[in-house]
Amino acid sequence: MSRALAKVGDQIIAETDTWETVEGNIYFPATAIKDPSILQNSDLSTFCHWKGHASYWSIVVDGKTLENAVWYYKEPYDAAKNIKDHIAFYKNKVEIVEE
Repeated sequence: MSRALAKVGDQIIAETDTWETVEGNIYFPATAIKDPSILQNSDLSTFCHWKGHASYWSIVVDGKTLENAVWYYKEPYDAAKNIKDHIAFYKNKVEIVEE
């Protein structure tokens, strides 16, 4: 069985054995976050013509804030309905490991 991990330093912040891959990004189920209190709302919003409007969270780990490191589509368009209730991490801010 394979699994995907999201890590900040040595700390695993998300872990799952089921995920969606879209445009080279792993979308973790939202329930894969080990401690949701590390997520901080962000005002950033972006738009993708086929996925819809993305919202962002920052991550606070060990007193360090990683701005807008997480994104999700609260109401994805039909073409991206497989990533509803999933989140993705910027690979330049969070280490993503597939095992």
